[in-house]
Amino acid sequence: METSDKYLFKYRGCCFIQNMVTPEYIDSLEDFEIKDSDVFLVTFPKSGTIWTQNILSLIYHEGHRNGTEDMELADRVPWIEYNIQNVDYVNRPSPRLFSSHLPYHLMPKGLKNGRGKVIYVARNPKDVLVSYYHFSKVSVLLEEVEDFDAIMEKFLAGRVLGSLWLDHIEGWYAQRDNMNILFLTYEEMKKDLRSSVLKVCDFLGKRLTEEEIDDVVDKASFGKMSVDRRTNYTTMPPDVLDFSKGRFMRKGTVGDWKNIMTVAQNERFDSVFKERMEKLPFKFCWDINDEL
Repeated sequence: METSDKYLFKYRGCCFIQNMVTPEYIDSLEDFEIKDSDVFLVTFPKSGTIWTQNILSLIYHEGHRNGTEDMELADRVPWIEYNIQNVDYVNRPSPRLFSSHLPYHLMPKGLKNGRGKVIYVARNPKDVLVSYYHFSKVSVLLEEVEDFDAIMEKFLAGRVLGSLWLDHIEGWYAQRDNMNILFLTYEEMKKDLRSSVLKVCDFLGKRLTEEEIDDVVDKASFGKMSVDRRTNYTTMPPDVLDFSKGRFMRKGTVGDWKNIMTVAQNERFDSVFKERMEKLPFKFCWDINDEL
């Protein structure tokens, strides 16, 4: 391990939650056997992970869509790096759905060699930061930093879960021609969820009826997800999430950073991120009113 504190440890360039995974397990993932039918949802933390997990679950599992089964997202689309319940991932029935915050270089070799499919969801890093700030208050597993300036400096230095946002997105986007990968942004999903669901279905080769698509879109709305115990994490034990400090699903909006960050903080953020962001080979829709 490179560095560690009470909440996070850094290994091979990435920050992980203490006591939920070991360096040995992270290393073992390199040889995790990938099937062609596997689907990986990859995000930097607080970039729409739960939302997209739910969309995948609704697309693949009719019982999730029609409400005939009661299975949480963490069981439907489990974390490849945080197998805290020691589930037999190897023998899960296909298609296996997985979530991950891992950087590209720590992913299984099979995935890098073109097996399976990857959906990568990116979000405006300023909104990611604000969401992480609020989430740290609810999460017992993360350090609660009351001072926004302090957590912003940690974020800009990559001393948060997932490490540096820029490294994460650059590492994955560099593989866009080498892997079976679909890139989405949180903002385009907010702007036109139906088009995004159709894009995911097309990428995965899933054929749903118009009515089924409508149902997925309806149940993937923030309003429906915030009251669905399968998606709102209210079943999490109090030693993981403390709901007296706030809600896990808080707003689900675009541009909330404008309500939190001061002009000086915004300028500080841009001074660190802007130069590298301008070199990223794609254009972000940062605002819900931007043209895609």
